[in-house]
Amino acid sequence: MSEARSRSEAPSGLVQAALARWQWILVGVLLVAACYAPFQLVPFRVFQLTMVLVYAIALLGLNLLVGHGGQISLGHGAFFAVGAYGAATMMFHWELPYPVTLPLAAVLAFVIGLALGVPATRLRGLYLALVTLAIAIFLVPLLKRFESVTGGSMGLTLAKPRPPAWTGLAEDQWLYFLALVVALAAFVVTSSLLRSRVGRALHSVRDNETAAEVMGVRLAFYKRLAFAWSAMFAGAAGCVYTWVIGFVSPDSFTVNLSITMLAGIVVGGLGSMWGPLLGGLFVMFVPSLSQDINKAAPGVIFGLLIIGVMYVAPTGLAGLAGRAAHSFDKTLRKG
Repeated sequence: MSEARSRSEAPSGLVQAALARWQWILVGVLLVAACYAPFQLVPFRVFQLTMVLVYAIALLGLNLLVGHGGQISLGHGAFFAVGAYGAATMMFHWELPYPVTLPLAAVLAFVIGLALGVPATRLRGLYLALVTLAIAIFLVPLLKRFESVTGGSMGLTLAKPRPPAWTGLAEDQWLYFLALVVALAAFVVTSSLLRSRVGRALHSVRDNETAAEVMGVRLAFYKRLAFAWSAMFAGAAGCVYTWVIGFVSPDSFTVNLSITMLAGIVVGGLGSMWGPLLGGLFVMFVPSLSQDINKAAPGVIFGLLIIGVMYVAPTGLAGLAGRAAHSFDKTLRKG
């Protein structure tokens, strides 16, 4: 019986090893393509890819909170706005160099996320979703209120980072590579975090809070920490957004942004490292595609596209590869 069991488990191990090897190959190919793309595409397409990277950074944080932490947030766009306005204020009023604004905006969002994560220690499910939704709702009028700092309804216009002369890059290419470097750093940090004790604690809280507490996991601490880390990545993304757009206004950070981000990470694939990147593509291109299909009712098209994707891939787009690997594994077992 043990020999039969070892034979049945062998294909699974081979599949896992092959998948890991092909995943690294895919990462290498994507990195080469990402470095090659801005030299072959027109500036508008380069801008679109840059925004995909910006949204992917933000969705990394949301995936950490929802996919790995098992909590829910409808206010992620608010932390995105904190990073954007934090960077804009530092550049516009304090005239700080733009590289300095990235860590400061990330730390600012982290601290605010840590403070606003208090409800996460007491609430869950729909109640927590309503609290985070309230944060996103009152943010816009709050930004318009402090006109001397935020520019009010008119927003703030900023100079975009210019490429150093030695690079020989155009402005759109330079901004793209800035976003690419930040995105790569964010993916590396997230991957390391999930492999650490913090990641294991988050997974235990997500899977079974009672069992996690019995094992000594501090539920309140790790729930607040998940909110803080999630906010930090959103703040970093908001900072890069400010660099790329060169303009911030309250109307860019409405509740729709938070809802679209949540839809993006669900469609991309919760709990998957590929989910934020696929979700970034979704957030960037699907709303504009909906507008092109039907200018009268883009929201209807947007909703139908989400339903269609979730019907085909209920675990998200990243889950399609997992399902294919599972089917392949079953085929090998039968053979």
